[in-house]
Amino acid sequence: MTSLLRKVKTRLAIHAHRKVRGMLEGEYTSVFHGRSIEFDDLRHYVPGDEVKDIDWKATARMGTPMTRRYIASRKHTVLLVTDTGRNMAAVAASGEQKIDIAILAAGVVGYLAARHGDLVAILAGDAEQTEYRGPESTDAHLERLLQLMASRTTLGSGRSDLSTQLAYVARGFRRRMILVVIADDRVIDQVQRRLLRRLSAQHEILWLTVGDADPTRADWSAGGMYEVADGAELPRAVRSQRHLREEFAEAALARTAAADELFDSLAISSGRVEAETDVIPGLFRLLEGHRHARR
Repeated sequence: MTSLLRKVKTRLAIHAHRKVRGMLEGEYTSVFHGRSIEFDDLRHYVPGDEVKDIDWKATARMGTPMTRRYIASRKHTVLLVTDTGRNMAAVAASGEQKIDIAILAAGVVGYLAARHGDLVAILAGDAEQTEYRGPESTDAHLERLLQLMASRTTLGSGRSDLSTQLAYVARGFRRRMILVVIADDRVIDQVQRRLLRRLSAQHEILWLTVGDADPTRADWSAGGMYEVADGAELPRAVRSQRHLREEFAEAALARTAAADELFDSLAISSGRVEAETDVIPGLFRLLEGHRHARR
């Protein structure tokens, strides 16, 4: 079995001598706005301690000022929410398989999370079924998550419907997490909008779209092209018409603008990639945008 994580590490190694690699690492550490803290124990007050940390009940009981001590809780959970329906088995804008781009993106995020001591989980599925794998931080676990994405995403998979996975998160998770959603390039419907409004109030969300192929591209006009949803062939005569190319481009821009407007209104950081070579710089921009996003 080919190691998908090795491919991720190779991609990162290619960028090791470039500024973007170091910046990507640095931006990841800024994803969470502050680390949570947990109570550890009490000790005697010493000059310089914060007054707000004095435990007044313990002070009254002991007859001397007592200060609460805390420890930082450094582990957070990164939940990869991935579409593994048949739409992700289609061709991306670059001509590569969408799922290959999605796996690389998930692998980079998961690898960065594990390197910083965070836990990585996955929620993958289509309209018919959803599979959850709980959080861990080992390379072996991350490899299993990536293999899950690869094995589930075929032309025989169920219909893509990210609403199913978003609803699963809304029902099943109460603890605050960071959700990294890797999605097909589709219109965000009213059901998804309602779910995102609910989820954005509880979790931090980063949304990465894998861009669709343009079926009207001139250099693809000679070959056959099929719709993965139903297997119907797109006639060459239709794909070769100039006005249809223009309409396709306009529709894609309108869809992207509408999604960006929604994400901005909910303070959800979003990005778009169309090729494997886009993934690392695209994730850097996504993480950087999240660090500066309105909260």
